[in-house]
Amino acid sequence: MMITIVGLGPGNPAHLTLEARQVLEQSAEVYLRTARHPTVSALPPHLTVHSFDSLYEQASDFAEVYEGIAAQVLALGQRPEGVVYAVPGHPLVGEATVQRVLEEARALGLATRVVAGLSFIEPVLTALGLDALDGLQVVDAIELAARYHPLFNPDLPVLVGQLYGREVASGVKLTLMNAYPADHLVTLVRGAGTDGEWVRTLPLYELDRVEDMDHLTTLYLPPLPVVGGVETFQDTIARLRAPGGCPWDRKQTHRSLRINLLEETYEVLSAIDRDDMPALCEELGDLLLQIALHTQIAVEEGDFSLADVVAGIDTKIKRRHPHVFGDVQVNGVSEVLHNWEEIKRAERADRDSERAERSMLDGVPTALPALARAQSLERRAARMGFEWRNLEEVMSKVAEELAELQAATTAEARELELGDVLFVLVSLARWLDVDAESALRATCDRFTRRFAAVEKLCRERGLEMGKLSPAEWEVLWREVKDR
Repeated sequence: MMITIVGLGPGNPAHLTLEARQVLEQSAEVYLRTARHPTVSALPPHLTVHSFDSLYEQASDFAEVYEGIAAQVLALGQRPEGVVYAVPGHPLVGEATVQRVLEEARALGLATRVVAGLSFIEPVLTALGLDALDGLQVVDAIELAARYHPLFNPDLPVLVGQLYGREVASGVKLTLMNAYPADHLVTLVRGAGTDGEWVRTLPLYELDRVEDMDHLTTLYLPPLPVVGGVETFQDTIARLRAPGGCPWDRKQTHRSLRINLLEETYEVLSAIDRDDMPALCEELGDLLLQIALHTQIAVEEGDFSLADVVAGIDTKIKRRHPHVFGDVQVNGVSEVLHNWEEIKRAERADRDSERAERSMLDGVPTALPALARAQSLERRAARMGFEWRNLEEVMSKVAEELAELQAATTAEARELELGDVLFVLVSLARWLDVDAESALRATCDRFTRRFAAVEKLCRERGLEMGKLSPAEWEVLWREVKDR
């Protein structure tokens, strides 16, 4: 009993290996994953040829097809004469059925033999004049189309195999456009190494408009024209920190970079408040620089790596979104937020069983600016049901706190009551669906502009600002306010 898996090469019968040809000539029959392959017409004439093409028409998806093929091959392999199973290209390049057969055969104790064949990669490299060792990445079109973002480095070349039609090309295009510009030039190669070979270069957005693609079609993605991969950027930062790098970057520590991280975060917020997308793009880059620097310092000190950072947040996001990555059902945003806080509470309990009774509010950083901290505290409490019933209750509480502030007679009491006023105003902002931090920052910006306008008026009119009366201030302020 033996399962012999033969690679038929990429399509040109001349590319069939001597070993594969010898196995086929010595066999009485062969089972093909698919008969839709140019080499099939050149098989030895004495062979009885079977194919599994009918399964493609009967099954609902490719996974079911591959399971069906693997099951039949395994059954045939248990016959005394065994089975010869032939697949396009190389058996270990893009052949899901082969992996299933090999795995199950090991479990059953069946002997297997893999007869190598030329894959689609080599003739595509020839057609494009590429060197595979120049960082070439190879992915499957069906798997890529099922993604939302490509799982490879856009700074390196990529081959996308088995781009067999416009439907899968459309899915591939949508995934790629999450990382590549729409006009990024790509190249299609069909029938590489055969008499029907053609090569076409086109912008990415036209990928699903090509009509004569088939299972012998491969997509080539050249690298982005400028750096776009996180891995490449991390290498840049590592170079800054390496011997012979930048003296300033080499001397930085987590603590020395603390203020930079805070400043860059506020620059991002400022760009968002201005609705300035070019600035937001730049400022997010500056923020990413801080993350990369902290990560590189941690790598050098043996604390953690970029992979650890990504793995940690990816695991956390999936754990906290069981309604997306699991089978939890939710009804609206409020249930999502409630579940989020409950999951976080469980995480804290798991991390430290001695502090299982720790408050869910303990996770709000005390280093946050007071206004931002108040917003975060109130949002978390509200998610757990500690919330006003309506806006009228909030307005009434504002009036109540203002009255208590007015009645305060000592400095300590006034400080306490003013804090209560500010805290309830944060609640009011939340009920009005206004971000209090952004609103106050916008007012500060507006005040700064108007004050500067008053300064300009005073200079133009020969007025000394320090000697203006309250009435004069009011007149000038109204004048610049109306502009």
